[in-house]
Amino acid sequence: MYNILVTNDDGYEARGLLSLVEALREIDDVKVTVVAPANEKSACGHSLTLTRPLRFVSVGDDFYKLEDGTPTDCVYLSLSALFEDAKPDLLVSGINRGSNMGEDITYSGTAAGAMEGVLHDIPSIAISQVMDFTDPDGDFTLAKETIKKLVIKIKNGSFPLPDREFLNVNIPQKSDKTKDAKLQVTYVGYRHYANDSHLHRNPRGEEFYWLGLHPLNFSPRLHVENGVSDYEAIKAGNISITPIMLDLSAYKSMNKLKEWIE
Repeated sequence: MYNILVTNDDGYEARGLLSLVEALREIDDVKVTVVAPANEKSACGHSLTLTRPLRFVSVGDDFYKLEDGTPTDCVYLSLSALFEDAKPDLLVSGINRGSNMGEDITYSGTAAGAMEGVLHDIPSIAISQVMDFTDPDGDFTLAKETIKKLVIKIKNGSFPLPDREFLNVNIPQKSDKTKDAKLQVTYVGYRHYANDSHLHRNPRGEEFYWLGLHPLNFSPRLHVENGVSDYEAIKAGNISITPIMLDLSAYKSMNKLKEWIE
């Protein structure tokens, strides 16, 4: 039996998560165990909960929510509490509602779930669906088809990356372009950020802020030859698949830093 651990950052009731589980359970000889946050934890990054206890709550067969836990908590605790005898063969985090491209990966709880997986030597995939947030449901059809193909390929062969690297997959929003969508290997694009916050006041006159959603503004990175960024692939209606490494060392800057110190 091929064991897959599933988590996400949108919460255990999220449609993307349920779509992912449905797709994976259609694969022969696969057991899917789901451990997801009880509440939405979008943009929580790679955070662990260290100041309060956590509790598994069963909500179905091999399906648990973790009370107030992050995606990283879900993976970390699953490995010690649910997979004591043997680690899962694969971890899949998602399907996220919204993209995780460019430097957004550093904010992403979805990506963090996959990061935690590879830290424990488990092949891992993060998968996200680009969408219009005015659509309350979204269309996960292409995402389900894609993750199913990738998992079958890994299950019947091998994981294509070395230790401490995971696959970050982004699915384009459904359009005329996506009829012929293909998998395109990409690098992480350059994300353009703005400071989007909204000031409000409660009935007592006290101020509070909501952080807004930034438009997807990207550009290719300089000095990358013969490559396509994740955003360029999505804009063309293709599926972006990016190998992500956890080593954040800026190797190209090491000599310059040595010279600066000296």
